Amino acid sequence: MGPQRAARFARLGVETVGQLLCLYPRGYIDYSSPVPVAAAPFDAPCTVQAQVLAKSAPVRISGGRKMFKVACADDTASLALTFFNSPYAVDKLEVAKEYLFYGKVGGGFSAREMVAPSFLPAGTSAPLTPIYPLTEVLSSTVVAGCAKAALQQVQDIPEPLPDALLEKYRMPGRAESLRMIHAPASLDEAGQARRRLIFEELFTLQLGMLLMRGREVAETGAPMRPVPVDAFERSLPFPLTGAQRRSIAEITADMAGKSPMNRLLQGDVGSGKTLVAAAGVYFAAQNGYQSVLMAPTEILARQHADTLSAHLEPLGIGVVLLTGSVKGKARTAALAAIASGEVQLVVGTHAVLSEPVAFHNLGLAVTDEQHRFGVRQRGLLAAKAVRPHLLVMSATPIPRTLALLMFGDLDISILDELPPGRQPVKTYAVTGAKRRDMYGFLQKQIAAGRQVYIVCPLIEEGESDLQAAITYADEVARPLLPGARVGVMHGRLKAADKAEVMRAFKAGELDVLVSTTVIEVGVDVPNATVMVVEDAERYGLSALHQLRGRVGRGAAESFCILLTDHATDAVRERLRFLCKTNDGFAVAKYDLDTRGPGDFFGSRQHGLPTLRIADLAADTRVLKAAQAEAVALLRADPGLKAPAHALLAEAVAALFEQSTSMN
Repeated sequence: MGPQRAARFARLGVETVGQLLCLYPRGYIDYSSPVPVAAAPFDAPCTVQAQVLAKSAPVRISGGRKMFKVACADDTASLALTFFNSPYAVDKLEVAKEYLFYGKVGGGFSAREMVAPSFLPAGTSAPLTPIYPLTEVLSSTVVAGCAKAALQQVQDIPEPLPDALLEKYRMPGRAESLRMIHAPASLDEAGQARRRLIFEELFTLQLGMLLMRGREVAETGAPMRPVPVDAFERSLPFPLTGAQRRSIAEITADMAGKSPMNRLLQGDVGSGKTLVAAAGVYFAAQNGYQSVLMAPTEILARQHADTLSAHLEPLGIGVVLLTGSVKGKARTAALAAIASGEVQLVVGTHAVLSEPVAFHNLGLAVTDEQHRFGVRQRGLLAAKAVRPHLLVMSATPIPRTLALLMFGDLDISILDELPPGRQPVKTYAVTGAKRRDMYGFLQKQIAAGRQVYIVCPLIEEGESDLQAAITYADEVARPLLPGARVGVMHGRLKAADKAEVMRAFKAGELDVLVSTTVIEVGVDVPNATVMVVEDAERYGLSALHQLRGRVGRGAAESFCILLTDHATDAVRERLRFLCKTNDGFAVAKYDLDTRGPGDFFGSRQHGLPTLRIADLAADTRVLKAAQAEAVALLRADPGLKAPAHALLAEAVAALFEQSTSMN
């Protein structure tokens, strides 16, 4: 392999033969079973056999590209082929000859088409062709050729899985699995290899998470005695929900235990996670310990500081905000108050861990919203204090069974009910034809002193979110809402500018906030009563539910309006379900059942190491089996110290090293 190609592979994180063999295909081209053109399924990969009838002259289109059209047909229907900037591919096709074409069939019944299909001359006997994830620097063909060459060169591939597991689950060995996934003789072979490699990856993941928990259990945390939190509860202007009380009891029991708490607090939008965390802070303070609460953004940290100060300072618990904007004398005073123990709670971003903050007696660390508390952060905390208790909060609803499997290193508390008096958000799905009527409704809301969110997706392929948000604000929102104060939020804004836009919106200086999906997660704007989502069909239900959660935070009636111009039966059914329920856990389950996992369980979102082949949602059965086997193995060999498990220990270390922060 030449240096240029090696450099391109390095950009994919592939620098060794082993890493190359772990770059798995995402599918295969199967030319062996062509279907008639008329019977080809729409929008699903398939092979058809057809004769080339004619080739049209290229047409220049936007962006300087050339489009090539090729007319084909079999005995059942015609088929149009479209190629972009691919004169060499078109030149290979000869008129009057038959070919096997592989791709997705689109168009209508009378005008079926394939865009940029792969093809071979009819009658060619071809093995399954692996399809690798497309990249800008390497084609699937190049990756396939390199993987094939690597398989021929590698003589001895060690086996990390115990023989007993291979026999129990009838799995092929690792060497055979790598051959079968990169160069399968059949789809059945590829399936066998995939099943084994998924098991291996999830087994390794569960071992790592269980080992992490085991190490933490063995270490001494901040010892605390059981103390009542009745005074905290009595100080609140409203009663706690049963789920909040249950979660507080679980957290305080953990903190009074002999081992450090390592708990996930999961709750739907508006379920009151912050108050549960406040109870933990109160419990720690009664035991003479400080707490730290870390939020993903400065504006959210500021909101938490305001909320927690209101609840805790009347009880004698000092709260200080420490973020990048706190400078000069204020910063010096804050650091001194933390070091002396004058304040019992520090609120800031995750940067608090890397700042020169000297805690007096840190006993509890809370992290908020989506950012799992990972290995790196745990290490930084350990450097600041004896291993404190850890509480991770997440507003992403996950079905309980799956959550238990995904977060194998965390105990779980679930807030599955909303505080009393909280009004459900009324949700409506409408077509774009009613956009003007909807804007009339928005005008009435603004006239009544309310505020509005409008979320717009990217309008055209390749368009930046800056263009999308600004274009929508200028061409739609402002003309249809004359006199309204319209702000714009997009991903190109610097963090400080984003915070300023959100501050202005929260302060009531803006009536409307037009944004892409970068709307500040968790920011509470009680006066915002309407959430409008354009092109709602582009989002999963769980994402729409999260957006909906930005409103309904005050006493006023709130609304979520989902606009779509592509109302297929499937889209209508999904959106109807969201209109019927405000239960985030029900939404998550429905989304998984109907749409698949998508990015919902993205490893980055939940702080898990990046998985190469397994899917935490789709492979739940394998995940459950892998977890059970990991528990059994560590029961027999707690630290994977046995010589027979040396390769497994190395695999665990390698998996968790690739995502050092696990966030």
